Amino acid sequence: MHRSYYPLLAAASRCAAAAVGLVCTVVMAGVSYYNAALPDSYLTGADGEIDFDTVLPITAFECAESRQAYSDPFNTDNSRELDLKLFGSVPIKQVREETVNRPVLAAGGQTFGIRLVTDGVMIIDMKKIGGRCPAKESGLKIGDVIETLNGEKVTSNARVGEIIKDSGGAECSVSYRRGQEHYSCKLVPVYSEGSYRAGMWVRDSSAGIGTMSFIDTQRGIFAGLGHAICDGDTHEPLPLSQGNISDVEINGCKKSQKGEPGQLMGEFVGMDTGELLLNCQGGVYGSVSDIDTDGYKFYPLAFSHEVHEGKALMISQIDDGEPESYEIEIEKLCSDEGGHDMIIKVTDKQLIERTGGIVQGMSGSPIIQDGRLAGAVTHVFVDDPLGGYGIFAQTMYEASLKADCGEDEMAG
Repeated sequence: MHRSYYPLLAAASRCAAAAVGLVCTVVMAGVSYYNAALPDSYLTGADGEIDFDTVLPITAFECAESRQAYSDPFNTDNSRELDLKLFGSVPIKQVREETVNRPVLAAGGQTFGIRLVTDGVMIIDMKKIGGRCPAKESGLKIGDVIETLNGEKVTSNARVGEIIKDSGGAECSVSYRRGQEHYSCKLVPVYSEGSYRAGMWVRDSSAGIGTMSFIDTQRGIFAGLGHAICDGDTHEPLPLSQGNISDVEINGCKKSQKGEPGQLMGEFVGMDTGELLLNCQGGVYGSVSDIDTDGYKFYPLAFSHEVHEGKALMISQIDDGEPESYEIEIEKLCSDEGGHDMIIKVTDKQLIERTGGIVQGMSGSPIIQDGRLAGAVTHVFVDDPLGGYGIFAQTMYEASLKADCGEDEMAG
């Protein structure tokens, strides 16, 4: 070979090595990213298999002797371990696939009224009285839930005031809950304006309008809102003692605009139609006393990994008529961002014209994608009411199972 070819061969060899190095870097970066981003378990119905909506191709291979019987709230038929591989050959991670009976649910969209009585009373504000704040001095904080005063279970603002007033200034024993922890303290009321006071304001109930997400007609359980009912002052989830739902009549809608979300306006009508059983971060859940699914459409549940970015529909009621479907876009899946599962944007011109986008009261509106119940609307963006957050329908369905079982898993 002529000597002049050697530099060209050397250059070509270096280019090839660089290309191989770049490919290896991309592959390893992909492995690292998907190892962290992909879940460790997947639910699949008997009607399908895992569809990886990823930029780089991923293939699942069944591990030898991995199939086994498995029992869970979804009535799982079986499960198996799968090896996920990039480009069909580069190992990423091992995951569990559970084949289940896919639930079919009545998607809502109807507005409903909610009345909630708290389990105890929540402290929503503290102020000094005569230069002192007895509640603060005792160690209590805004957001704490007082359960008993002087050994008596308290469930109303009025009773708390009576006990403090009748104390005559004597030390009061307080049992309270902060988050999931229970504490006790001593509170000494101060005399001011002709009565003994504690320097705290408490709340014992809440009421409002939301949207029904779905009804599981097999179990008689409903799910709505997609987020917890929180106190308007503390923004803490209200601990549920009891509550009910009823029909509402929508008589107006204040349009959303940048910096000021609008809201549905209405009034409670008729008898109670259900009982609240659970108020948690994933919404409100309960039993329906008289199942009436007229106007509801039934959809199979979409498992979380089946939801993807792209076009979808939102079902909402914005007047005194029936719920309607409106076009939206799922812009981003973001289950790692503060408990929010997706970012959505309203694209339907008719809805934008009538409401300005998402308004308060739409929380719980079902999201339909690929003919399945994919999720529900939860929040509107204050600075951009065309956008908001959503929650996976699977997350809400799992919470509904807890409500059905009577599990005491309150929000917060």
